[in-house]
Amino acid sequence: MMKKPVISMVLVMVLSLSTGCQGDTVNVDMSPLPVAAVPPYLCDHIPLRAVELMTGVRDPLIRGRFDLVNSKGSGEGSCLAYSRDGDKLKVLHVNLSPDGYSGEVEEQLKDGALPLPEIVPGGVGFYFKDKNSRNNAAYAMLVRGKAELTIRLEKGVEGRDSAADVLALMKLIAPKLMTDAGAPSVKAASPSPEGS
Repeated sequence: MMKKPVISMVLVMVLSLSTGCQGDTVNVDMSPLPVAAVPPYLCDHIPLRAVELMTGVRDPLIRGRFDLVNSKGSGEGSCLAYSRDGDKLKVLHVNLSPDGYSGEVEEQLKDGALPLPEIVPGGVGFYFKDKNSRNNAAYAMLVRGKAELTIRLEKGVEGRDSAADVLALMKLIAPKLMTDAGAPSVKAASPSPEGS
């Protein structure tokens, strides 16, 4: 007769322990990144919801800003997102630079990177998941004229497609960050000399 209370007590303890541990489990949000950029924004241009989904970090620490009229109109700046706990590791780095070089895109594509679809007119780019990363890292680059926009996902969420995430983020932010001044200029043809 003593067996029933002992079994019941053991069962209650096991259930208590398993329920108590559930708070430590991280639920992966497999929702796709938004298809439209909506506030709130990090560094005035990067949708917070997209960053939270792709990094798994809620309300990340942020450093950086963008200046879209600097560097002869191609813009420059960066935005870095960090986790709030522990060592405050960098999870995402977005960089806009006036040093774009389409040759780098061609080299990466030859090495197996996937081509970006046309996101901005005249833009070429690539993206890939870092196969050697234990942090589900991924990378994307878009070049338009001298403007270069890079997204480096340092720590993606396990179980999510990090390459698809950097592609989706590029689609969200590139149209706003890559200004018209960053596009290659088309020089007008010189008039032919009279009499020729």
